[in-house]
Amino acid sequence: MYPMKLTPACKDYLWGGTRLKTEFGKVTDLSKVAESWELSCHKDGPSTIANGPEAGKLLTDYIEEKGKAVLGTHCEKFEYFPILIKLIDAKDNLSVQVHPDNDYALRVEGEYGKTEMWYIVDCEPGAQLLYGFKNEISTEEFRRRIADNTLLEVTNSVPVHKGDVFFIDAGTLHAIGKGILIAEIQQNSNTTYRIYDYGRVGADGKPRQLHVDKAVEVTRLQPPTRSTRPQGETQHSQGGDQTLLASCDYFTVNHVELKDALTFTADETSFHSLLCLEGSATLQYEGGELSLGKGESVFVPANTGSYTLRGACDLLLTTI
Repeated sequence: MYPMKLTPACKDYLWGGTRLKTEFGKVTDLSKVAESWELSCHKDGPSTIANGPEAGKLLTDYIEEKGKAVLGTHCEKFEYFPILIKLIDAKDNLSVQVHPDNDYALRVEGEYGKTEMWYIVDCEPGAQLLYGFKNEISTEEFRRRIADNTLLEVTNSVPVHKGDVFFIDAGTLHAIGKGILIAEIQQNSNTTYRIYDYGRVGADGKPRQLHVDKAVEVTRLQPPTRSTRPQGETQHSQGGDQTLLASCDYFTVNHVELKDALTFTADETSFHSLLCLEGSATLQYEGGELSLGKGESVFVPANTGSYTLRGACDLLLTTI
């Protein structure tokens, strides 16, 4: 076992921009990249291992060959690989949408629901996103406002700033606004119910599909209750600062501001996922080292042991 750089699957949804290519080094023939799926075992876009003896192999195939031990004991409770990590470049507004919880999604869609976390990597001045409702509304009002295109009158619009954290519980209405670049850590699901899409048409020239009936069944029709601040206080050290952004049943995410050197241990409990957002570092482990630069993602299997990061960078460290 060894730390593995991953090549992401890229998506060119109509609202995407080019920053993931020009600033984050994504290599693709797509003219724009709305999302890069950095750590993915989802059938709609699995990651590929880019270095070492397993280079060229899909991460899903590697895990299937080696067994669940490479994921760690905390993953034993999950039938499938539990998370999906993305970079998202919203040049334009995303649709207003909602994701179902596990019970509904497994029953109706045959996959997990989606609880997710957004970390604001960068944003244009004045950028905003939609997060729940201003006030609690009824199901009847929800349906009526979808039908007469007045839904945005009752949604909660929130200004965003670099470093903000949004925890999106399943059932929370939301929409990323234009001019925002985020890192998203989510359950391993691609189920999205689109509620409102600004009258846009898809590549086929037809209005994009809405999923109103399903959305009505799963949406929490009330204001959000969570803070947009990290869950934990920053822990300072000479080697760098670490801040717990969010922790739940599905993932734990820490922001690491590396200033010199920090050592971590991927023990038997969980794999580590590293996503570099700025700067660069060298990852040293027993048996070798590899470079880590802006936009690059590394999968460290459980039981890899201790490894040290040296350099100056901002990164997200995700475990289960």
